[in-house]
Amino acid sequence: MSAALIGGMDRLKREYITAAKDKGVSLKVFTGQERSLKNMLGIPDKMIVCTDKVSHAARNEVMRYAKANNIPVHMVHSAGVSSVRNCL
Repeated sequence: MSAALIGGMDRLKREYITAAKDKGVSLKVFTGQERSLKNMLGIPDKMIVCTDKVSHAARNEVMRYAKANNIPVHMVHSAGVSSVRNCL
């Protein structure tokens, strides 16, 4: 299974990936420094959006991409590792 995390914190990137690997999920993490997400996302099985760390424009871009490709999206307010782990 693969997932994409949009938002989150740079300093927790390694912990997000480790938590996903423990659950058997391949995780791509985009922390908001990227210019265009749709070219880098690929087709993950699910997407997780940390709404407190991502801009409205990025959220809207992700939602359009997910809808066009039939990808389920989980919205979480907190960018903590435990919140991401619960979504996986």
